[in-house]
Amino acid sequence: MATAREIRDAARPQITVERLPAPRPPLLSQLLPKSILVRVGLIIACALFVLPFYWMLNSAVKTTAELTQFPPTLIPKVFEWGNFVKAVQYVPFGTFLLNSIILTTGATLGAAISNPLIAYGFSRIKWPGRDFLFGICMATIFLPFPVLIVALFDIFAKLGWINTFLPLIVPAFFGSPFFIFLMRQFYLSLPNEISEAARIDGANEFQVFWHVILPLARPAVAAVVIFAAVQAWGEFLTPLLFLQDESVYPLSIGLQFYRQSHDVTYNLLMAASTLVVLPIVALFIAFQRFFIQGVTAGSLKG
Repeated sequence: MATAREIRDAARPQITVERLPAPRPPLLSQLLPKSILVRVGLIIACALFVLPFYWMLNSAVKTTAELTQFPPTLIPKVFEWGNFVKAVQYVPFGTFLLNSIILTTGATLGAAISNPLIAYGFSRIKWPGRDFLFGICMATIFLPFPVLIVALFDIFAKLGWINTFLPLIVPAFFGSPFFIFLMRQFYLSLPNEISEAARIDGANEFQVFWHVILPLARPAVAAVVIFAAVQAWGEFLTPLLFLQDESVYPLSIGLQFYRQSHDVTYNLLMAASTLVVLPIVALFIAFQRFFIQGVTAGSLKG
């Protein structure tokens, strides 16, 4: 027979102790806030984008002897600022610069005038077949430009526009699919009540566009202007096709032409390239706020 102690021990609840594994040390990603990791990633990406510009400027201020050294120096031992003066004097930089300014101004002005008007018709006015034609307009984005080269050259040759600035400026006044899409998305984010209120007050459609919608669309117009200016300033293929005389070359063609046909040293070429890039960088810095607002405006509705 079981003793009293054995009976008492059997009646007690059995408690089992389970050993838990030792806690692992937290990872670095768990210790740091997510915002810091994002900022570090952005800094690394920014450094990768800035590296080519730094290398261009670094080569532009080196002497010819230091430029041929291996391994290359990250910081010039002697800053040769006179390379910028020599680069401007060695090539007809003034002529190329004037041609680039004319082409960029004309193309940018055409984009700023045509695209807001066309996008307004595709977004704020209801008419039969509007969405169908807009779809066709967007489909032209997928049409590669080399397919149109022969047809465009034949048209401009019959018009007598070859070796003039007209083939590079006039098409900008007929709109661009990407710019039309950008402006349309911005217009769709604006409430229709403001247009209806202006019509009730007696304004016609052009007055609604000019006095009500366009002032609100200034960020999108600024984005279009920056995109159009950057594209026209650095355009290479179309000037190469339609311009055949050195006197009408822009900077993008002129520098490449002199590199192939003349013995231009590398540091002078980098100095000239730096002068070409500076206006675009200054333009983006001046209109950065409007550019970001215009690009992100239509992301919530449309």
